[in-house]
Amino acid sequence: MSAATSPYEMPAAHTEPARAPPLQRGDGVAEIGFARRGGETVLAHLYQRTPLRVLFPRPAPGDLPAATLLTTSGGLAGGDRLSLSIQAEAGAAGSVTTAAAEKIYRSLGPPVTMTVKLAVAEGGRLDYLPQETILFDGAKLRRRVDALLAPDGCLLASEMVVFGRAARGERFTRGLLHDAWRIRIGGRLVWADALRLEGDIAARLDEPAAFGGAAALALALYVGADGAQHLPLARSLADAEGCHGSTTLVNGVLLARFLGARADIVRRALTRYLAGMRQAAGLPAALPRMWST
Repeated sequence: MSAATSPYEMPAAHTEPARAPPLQRGDGVAEIGFARRGGETVLAHLYQRTPLRVLFPRPAPGDLPAATLLTTSGGLAGGDRLSLSIQAEAGAAGSVTTAAAEKIYRSLGPPVTMTVKLAVAEGGRLDYLPQETILFDGAKLRRRVDALLAPDGCLLASEMVVFGRAARGERFTRGLLHDAWRIRIGGRLVWADALRLEGDIAARLDEPAAFGGAAALALALYVGADGAQHLPLARSLADAEGCHGSTTLVNGVLLARFLGARADIVRRALTRYLAGMRQAAGLPAALPRMWST
């Protein structure tokens, strides 16, 4: 007499408490290198690992060669990691954006970790212009951006953070946001900035002397030898209706910040500012096409 036993069936005497299966974590990587070859900028290096993918849409006439980042998972959850490295070699010029807003979902424990490294060599230019990051209530995000420029390199970069999903009546009231920037020119640290929100986040966002009830904030920075010359233009562009905007110049880094009670207004102000700064460099007065599709 014999009996077939399923490998998934265990005698009662050997049963163990059920364990929760480990959660799958994303570990995406993207490396993009622009180089000058034969009088034009070409893609010299590309490496990508899921859930990060890099697309190369055709740029608008007169615009820079473009790369677009796409997160195939549709969003990021606690424990996911993304690592991005972008380089413009000597004399090369390129732009990088994202296909859509990045969503950071509620975390069950660990944070999402994002590291971004930007490098611009002699006479190069890089536009790093991702679309906004939306923090769901309970989301946790640690993000760090490090930029290293040659003394005559040029960088236009931005980021925008939205505190919750307004369309669902949600605010970012708990979780973690730690956002840090480091800018170095010729190896020397010229600007460092960090924002950290945790604990009673709703109270901090409502503080009149801090965020004043803001639903979104944005940062734009320009690093170039002509930064001081663009300060009057930057101040005029930052004067946006419906949100608070301000500019300053620190060690050659031209900074603009926007803060508003509505994410769409902040996005509109940031778009106007970046388009104006690009126009001043002889580029189309618009952002990459993905911002309007």
